[in-house]
Amino acid sequence: MNDKNEYIEATHRIITSLGLPRAQQNERSALCLLALLNLTPGKAWADAENPLMGITPIMDWAQEHYDKEYAPNTRETFHRQTMHQFCDAGIVLYNPDRPDRPVNSPKAVYQIEPATLALLRTFGTPTWYKALTVYLAERETLVTRYAKEREQNRIPIEISPGKEITLSPGEHSELIRAIIEDFAPRFAPGSALVYAGDTGDKWAYYDAALLAALGVEVDSHG
Repeated sequence: MNDKNEYIEATHRIITSLGLPRAQQNERSALCLLALLNLTPGKAWADAENPLMGITPIMDWAQEHYDKEYAPNTRETFHRQTMHQFCDAGIVLYNPDRPDRPVNSPKAVYQIEPATLALLRTFGTPTWYKALTVYLAERETLVTRYAKEREQNRIPIEISPGKEITLSPGEHSELIRAIIEDFAPRFAPGSALVYAGDTGDKWAYYDAALLAALGVEVDSHG
């Protein structure tokens, strides 16, 4: 293949074959996958690579090699509507070079997962469909494994005796833990935690029932 649109369309078919939701079956997601493979026009699938790339470099790559320009303010869309789902599906790894990197770090990077890379290198060959069948049969195991690894890097916080939550790794979460476990017992003894935010999950902890009992209503978008 040499035509840029052919690569995008082929990658779109791959994303569909991998079972990604319809919301990720689009050009943006196809370009993200191409970037993570460094598959420039004219390059064979067998020569796909696995560079570490952040969101902005992915967007710059798409413009340089596929003439697809995205506004800077769409960066969050790339993160939340494509890369997040790629990671959940186990086809892309998040910060494999440093798993404890804070979620909101500007140095955050992504990399194609090894088994997925091996699969995609067979695309367009007679072994593609057999390799795809084997990969899909094993993928749930891969997803579970990487999910456990991500969970191990989360920060545990005891919010009350016997009750614990976990937050994304990073200084922000360390500060929250210090407030809940050290500050509150010392300066606000007997107090109850109502809400704790997280860089990875806005509603990491939220006692809606307690606030409702106090007659407080919270706008989830506020």
